[in-house]
Amino acid sequence: MPPTDSALQALTYGPTDGTADWCLVALHGWGANAADLVGLAPYLNLKNFSMVFPDAPWPHPQAPGGRMWYSFPAAYDFRRPHDFAAQADLQTSQAKLKTWLLNLPKMTQIPLDRTILAGFSQGGAMTLDLGPQLPLAGQIVLSGYMHSDAQPPVSPRPVMMAHGTVDPVVPIALAQQARRALETLGQPVTWHELAMGHEIPPQLMGLISGFCEDLRQSTENSPTNPLG
Repeated sequence: MPPTDSALQALTYGPTDGTADWCLVALHGWGANAADLVGLAPYLNLKNFSMVFPDAPWPHPQAPGGRMWYSFPAAYDFRRPHDFAAQADLQTSQAKLKTWLLNLPKMTQIPLDRTILAGFSQGGAMTLDLGPQLPLAGQIVLSGYMHSDAQPPVSPRPVMMAHGTVDPVVPIALAQQARRALETLGQPVTWHELAMGHEIPPQLMGLISGFCEDLRQSTENSPTNPLG
């Protein structure tokens, strides 16, 4: 698939016959890439969705073929404060990803208000960053955390968050903090604490599918929807 912005490459999965009327965009974590996530797409079984998986712009310094949205300080363990927002590589990724997302409907023929933005770990942090700036249908944050203070979204949307109770990488307290910040802004959050580590197990795939389908069906059946 030719990228909508030459700065980001992406893989796609889903119907090619024009029947997809919703879009799920999924952002990978630190050291992974789009191919890692696209392998999970069949297990979501989202028949009405086009799924798009962009690669982060920066090569990972240790993982061959891996990508990253930004770097971490040496020996960083999420248990001490760090000003991520001041990092130039994160600022560049934010700008490139936002441009790419704004241009995405030209490729998918699906508007942003029928697009759900999801992300795992570092990708979840990017989702919390950029999601509120765009008129999305919803957001999914898996094993994520916040870079900076939460911002009010430009349009109403639900958020699904899931985190492992024994996550050895991103402490669950950081996700709980993000949840409280979103709820303070009035965003409805569907929260799942699972007995897992830093991973995407089969149980979580079902929760993602359910959130996406429930959102699609509720929007289709809304009395304000001219197609409903």
